[in-house]
Amino acid sequence: MAKKNTRNTKGRIIEAAWRLFYRQGYDDTTVEEIIAESGTSRGSFYHYFEGKDALLSTVSYLFDQKYEELMATLDPDGNRFDQLMYLNRELFAMIENSVSLDLLARLYSSQLITRGDKHLLDHNRTYYRLLRQIVLQGQERGELRGDVTVNEMVRVYALCERALIYDWCLSGGDYSLLQYGKTMMPRFFRDFRAEEENL
Repeated sequence: MAKKNTRNTKGRIIEAAWRLFYRQGYDDTTVEEIIAESGTSRGSFYHYFEGKDALLSTVSYLFDQKYEELMATLDPDGNRFDQLMYLNRELFAMIENSVSLDLLARLYSSQLITRGDKHLLDHNRTYYRLLRQIVLQGQERGELRGDVTVNEMVRVYALCERALIYDWCLSGGDYSLLQYGKTMMPRFFRDFRAEEENL
């Protein structure tokens, strides 16, 4: 039970921080406001985070939370290629509507130069576990190619998502990430459909 409370406390701090970052900007958000918004304590905050900067890398936690919510909405009988495209659309909608473009750009740049953990590439994340599960099921059902490894398909899928997010950041968000993703992700990933699915 203590582990769940620990996760809930840390999660509340992260979610509160990102809500505030989105509403009022990173620079104008204080640790005290994050503590108040999360309903936690100063001790709890500093138990998990050295300071506000440490929260920048936690956007992957938000993405994983979104994927955990989406898992329950997937039709068990649905086509696995379609499920992957659905997950992409939902993630991109969340990013576009609740993650500051400036902070996303900061996160990507910090991941390029960090010598520590690269959270976006952590293959133990919910994101990667769910993608592997869906791809494996797609192969077993004959919906996705069986001559490519699960890990390779997941790697390409994640690479395509990161590329689109990176380009959106570079472009200053001057187009809809969601709409562009709806067009481009199926194009990038369609070669992984099984032959009969491509017809």
